[in-house]
Amino acid sequence: MNSTYTALPVSSSIELQPKYPTLPQDPPKKHEQFGVELPLILDAVGAGYGPAAAGSGVPGAIFNLATSIIGAGIMALPATLKVLGLLVGFVSIVLMGILSEISIELLVRFSVLSKSSSYGDVVQTALGRPFKIVSEICVIINNAGVLVVYLIIIGDVMSGSSKHVGVFDQLLGSGGEWDHRKLVILVVLVIFLTPLCSLEKIDSLSLTSAASVALAVVFVIVSSIIALVKLVEGRIGTPRLGPDFGSKAAILDLLVVVPIMTNAYVCHFNVQPIYNELEGENAKEDVPCLQTVDSLVFAESAPGSRKRMLTLTAVLLAIIYLGSTMIPNIWVVFKFTGATTGMSLGFIFPALIALRLDKKEKVLKLRERYVSWLMLALAVVACILGVVGNIYTLKNRPE
Repeated sequence: MNSTYTALPVSSSIELQPKYPTLPQDPPKKHEQFGVELPLILDAVGAGYGPAAAGSGVPGAIFNLATSIIGAGIMALPATLKVLGLLVGFVSIVLMGILSEISIELLVRFSVLSKSSSYGDVVQTALGRPFKIVSEICVIINNAGVLVVYLIIIGDVMSGSSKHVGVFDQLLGSGGEWDHRKLVILVVLVIFLTPLCSLEKIDSLSLTSAASVALAVVFVIVSSIIALVKLVEGRIGTPRLGPDFGSKAAILDLLVVVPIMTNAYVCHFNVQPIYNELEGENAKEDVPCLQTVDSLVFAESAPGSRKRMLTLTAVLLAIIYLGSTMIPNIWVVFKFTGATTGMSLGFIFPALIALRLDKKEKVLKLRERYVSWLMLALAVVACILGVVGNIYTLKNRPE
């Protein structure tokens, strides 16, 4: 009869063996299964990514992530309090922070489970390549918008505007080259922004991120002291506790205030690169916006060379410089990015990712599934209202 075994010599202690022996297979690791509860941060060896020493370390990751949150978007929070009032605005900020924490946790959890190395990768795993392209465009617009906001603020503070005197005018007097806002922005972009954007690894920004967080804390302390002194002296009125419904303009502001507030919380596209650096999975994780542009433009080619990355950096900075000199104020940027890219990256995509991947394996608890649906519905409604409010405001803006 036919057999899959061959006879061995009689002297052998084993008389039969398979003709086509199968290789031994390791059992699947627990962290590769969708149905297992995972900690958000695994050790590098346990995650299967390599030596733990290759990562950036927790302090650097904390500062990089904090800078992603406490960036230009923090300038959007005063507008929130101005429109919603002190009490309602504070409650809204807290609720938005809770929703952001939930969406980031969902994003990290499903990125680990699907072994995705970037925001676009986990979007593609859950929703397909067309949605990945949309998400990458959103990342580029959001990052570019934030840099435009930074440059507008720097130009207004240093050179002044029609409403206030600049720092250079106060120190050096008016009439000099420092009065030219475009020139000041160009100098800042070339001397400070270009070297930072040319770094290869996001971990290289750890020290500058720590300095940024420290400066943000100083800014909050100084602003609070100034406001408190003026309030005691009676130079400013008592702030409202709730929103103002007394005019059409105030109601229009209510439509766009939530999208504006979103700018202060969107850091989701930076979470995965920072996580990769922390785990040592990719020792040369490119700085986020640049990585996204490279993967979008050169999708079918190998990872970009240093020369290609520098060329992309130069092109992006040139576009950002033009935007910062042509856009009149930061609120135009905040309204547009908040109502479109901010809502999409911060809430719509994370909710869709969680709900779609949860269909394969029931990972989410019932409560988490309800929260995901609620977050998706609220984000879509806020996005639509924000876009409608922005369009109406632009059409009825006085010339």
